[in-house]
Amino acid sequence: MKIAYIPEDAPFNEDQRAWLSGFLAGLHSRLAMNLAAPPAATTDTGAPRPPLRILYGTQTGNAESVAGDAAAAAKAQGFDATVSGLDEIELDEFAGLKYVLLITSTYGEGEMPDNAELFWDALSATTAPRLEGVAYGVLALGDTGYDGFCQAGKLFDTRLEQLGAHRIIGRADCDVDYETAAAEWVHSAVSTLVTLAGASGNSGTPPPSTVARSGWTRKNPYPALLPVNRVLSGAGSGKEIRHFEFALADSGIVYEAGDALAVVPANDPALVAAIAEHFRVSPDTLVDGEPLGELLGHRYEISTPSKDLLSEVESRAEHEELSHVLRGGVKDVLDRWLYGKDILDILRIGGDALSLEEFVGLLKPLVHRAYSISSSSLAHPDHIHLTVASVRYQGAGRERGGVCSTFLADRSEGAKIFLQPNKHFRVPADDDVPMIMVGPGTGIAPFRAFLQEREQRGAQGRNWLFFGDQHREHDYIYSDELTSWHDSGVLDRLDLAFSRDQAEKIYVQTRMREHGAELFAWLEEGGHFYVCGDATRMAKDVDKALHAIVGEHGGLGLEDADEYVNTLKREKRYVRDVY
Repeated sequence: MKIAYIPEDAPFNEDQRAWLSGFLAGLHSRLAMNLAAPPAATTDTGAPRPPLRILYGTQTGNAESVAGDAAAAAKAQGFDATVSGLDEIELDEFAGLKYVLLITSTYGEGEMPDNAELFWDALSATTAPRLEGVAYGVLALGDTGYDGFCQAGKLFDTRLEQLGAHRIIGRADCDVDYETAAAEWVHSAVSTLVTLAGASGNSGTPPPSTVARSGWTRKNPYPALLPVNRVLSGAGSGKEIRHFEFALADSGIVYEAGDALAVVPANDPALVAAIAEHFRVSPDTLVDGEPLGELLGHRYEISTPSKDLLSEVESRAEHEELSHVLRGGVKDVLDRWLYGKDILDILRIGGDALSLEEFVGLLKPLVHRAYSISSSSLAHPDHIHLTVASVRYQGAGRERGGVCSTFLADRSEGAKIFLQPNKHFRVPADDDVPMIMVGPGTGIAPFRAFLQEREQRGAQGRNWLFFGDQHREHDYIYSDELTSWHDSGVLDRLDLAFSRDQAEKIYVQTRMREHGAELFAWLEEGGHFYVCGDATRMAKDVDKALHAIVGEHGGLGLEDADEYVNTLKREKRYVRDVY
């Protein structure tokens, strides 16, 4: 029997090659089994196989994408696979499933993604049913840069086991460079299910959308030109907010309002040179056959120190302060100490004992940065707009800045990009329902796209925007556009909150409470409620205000107000794009 293989010159990128390798390996394994033994567990009557449910928890769309790949792989092996979000299934239905693959990302510092929150609340409750009939596997996506690495997946895996569910494949915890590991787990999971369910393999090819998505991915980003780069904020602002426009040309990239754009940055050449100087070498020095300047400039993260680098420097250096914050185990203390420090600062504490090769081996890969798209393809089909705050500060006598924001602002006439669809953050499908948007600062980005979308669609549903920042004179970005939309009737209500223009600070949640009765009335009319921006404080304060408004103006107690808001979430009428 000949073994199928992928030629080296085949026109596939790394993602496609990894998926196909797994598929062909599984296909060959199944063919070998069929040659060695009669077909297993198939019936002469052609009885249907037990269905497979693939559930995902996602904040930015990565877990949903992997779930789609898993479904394609399962269907290629004869399964009737269904994909749905964790907010689309009730626990009673879940308890009746036989085979489940659960794929989830982790949001923030170990939190559940928004669309998994309610399901987790039900699953973790003391009233959760036993799940002895469920056979499951968990794939977790995360970022080792956070203490809660893959915590959502770990919690689901443990809780399902506690409730008696049968684990059919070990959990895989994937870092930001997740594609290959995820493809391997999917292949293993589907192969195990083939054995358990006795499903006969389908020798057909997987769906084209899985094998060859839009050719532009994290492994193969599109090199886009950046013809527009202008400052939005005023000269007296404490911030530098810029408007960027990427030209899509003949890329074939098609986006929707609500999606995010991933940008692959390059590190600051000054920091690259300073690190090379610290090691007393030239940026042209070869490390494992590649120039150090190339590795530090484009391959590795040199701003935020990795945990491995911190631990290694601490073990070699006699630095009481570093040892105290690192060994103390208190995350907030370590975060405060690290605030504003980059890798060069850590090297200067005690990195002299590290060889250049050891140092490079302790670095994490330089990853893309994702930004909410601030345009609608109905208005701008050939360009994608971004609204980005440039991060700049001084420390220890050096100018410092955000890796991607300053790359775009100062050093880029173009960048490598790829789309990150976010199907859960969309303009209402019904053009007649109200839309309430809360987006202070750069959180306005997707709502500028939403308003363009509704204007182009001729939607009749009312639109209400809460926007704010520090000072109206300097920080009222896109003011001309918002005023024009308000005057034309596209934007029915515009409530502004500039916190530093008066003695008492006023925020978007303040304005929400001031107009709570009308806001609740819009919700009662089927309105959709959206939030975009800072997750740490703003989004939590807005959520608290929403609960209070529902309770006060709906005449509801705490529990009933919570249930009202949870119903909005289940109906996908309360969605967030927070970071």
